[in-house]
Amino acid sequence: MALYKLILAYDGTDFSGFQRQGKTRTVQLVVETVLRELGWQQPAMLFAGRTDAGVHACGQVATISLDWQHSSADLVNALNARLPDDVSVIEANVAQAEFHPRYDASSRTYHYHLYQLPVRQPLLERYAWRIWPELDPERLDRAASRFIGRHDFCAFGRAMKKGGSTTREVYTSQWMKTPEGWRYEVEANAFLYHMVRRMVFIQVQAASGADESEIETALREGRPLKPGLAPAQGLFLVNVSYAGLTRERCEDEKN
Repeated sequence: MALYKLILAYDGTDFSGFQRQGKTRTVQLVVETVLRELGWQQPAMLFAGRTDAGVHACGQVATISLDWQHSSADLVNALNARLPDDVSVIEANVAQAEFHPRYDASSRTYHYHLYQLPVRQPLLERYAWRIWPELDPERLDRAASRFIGRHDFCAFGRAMKKGGSTTREVYTSQWMKTPEGWRYEVEANAFLYHMVRRMVFIQVQAASGADESEIETALREGRPLKPGLAPAQGLFLVNVSYAGLTRERCEDEKN
């Protein structure tokens, strides 16, 4: 019996999120169903973090204990041969017995995609949020920079557990120009529920002409600003880092 660390990728469009919810189609349910075909017997796999319905990933991390007599590459092939087209195992490796995909993580990285066109583009709509008119690049950059550092993000989300801390440290918060529009890159030690989507929404508002100081005020005073939510389809979990090991999982995100 060995502990395997799995890197998962999925198109979240047709999933009701990652975490198992009874018989509802979630990523966890689909992957665990296939694992049982290979002899896996645990009650549930562990994973780095939950993603909402419609959110995508190419760097989700999960662990399973499995009595597997073949190579890790064979395990990847066996799982992918059984999984549906909208989820796959990118990598499988034997991990140390005490490794925990959530509690051992030093940071998580998300990307959020915007596209800027005057009319809706169906081929982009599945993976990005359409914004029009075009955003002000300088206002967008200023808004992103305000999030860097250690802050109380209670205005932008809630802790997973009642009474949990809402303080988080953001290491990277920046917008990168893409051929279609913009990609927001944000890395933090951890995220609150809905935190990234609220951060994106208020930045888009600021870059569209709204009061830029609201972000700084919300972070300084910790008041419940609760801005709107950016749509789920633009959000990607791209990387989870452990003890200094950082590996980008979405090669196309670098373009």
